[in-house]
Amino acid sequence: MSNEHRSESPRPFRPDIVAFFCNWCTYTAADLAGTSRMAYAPNVRIIRLMCSGRIDPQFVLAAFRQGADGVLIGGCHPGDCHYQEGNYKALRRYKLLRRLLKSMGIEEERLRLEWISASEGEKVKRVINEMTEELRRLGPLRLAPKPQARRTRLVPVAGGVP
Repeated sequence: MSNEHRSESPRPFRPDIVAFFCNWCTYTAADLAGTSRMAYAPNVRIIRLMCSGRIDPQFVLAAFRQGADGVLIGGCHPGDCHYQEGNYKALRRYKLLRRLLKSMGIEEERLRLEWISASEGEKVKRVINEMTEELRRLGPLRLAPKPQARRTRLVPVAGGVP
């Protein structure tokens, strides 16, 4: 293959986004966006939760640890939660997570919380596209590799089991 046929420009960075969406509102809005054929960045993986209040901080940390460049949490508008106050619980956890991520050297913009009702398919599209562009600007998340587990050699102890 000659050099003139090769593409000289590198592929643009396509960030991976993990989205935790409330079943009753944001997930339904994402479904509406899809059935309405609204075009949004294809780099988001949606995980449906019964309520945004069910988001466990460990889910977010695991998403980053497993290669996500950003995490999006979507829930019902305050006052409209199917479970009364789940979205307020999500908001408290979100604020704590942002502080934790910042202390770990991860940009706060990599975690986003949005209130999106079931009828707001257009908002799902806009938020995903905005987050994709923000993550492109930040670049890939490069977490430090886990340190290797130190291997220790067991030495028999006189008169006992090692």
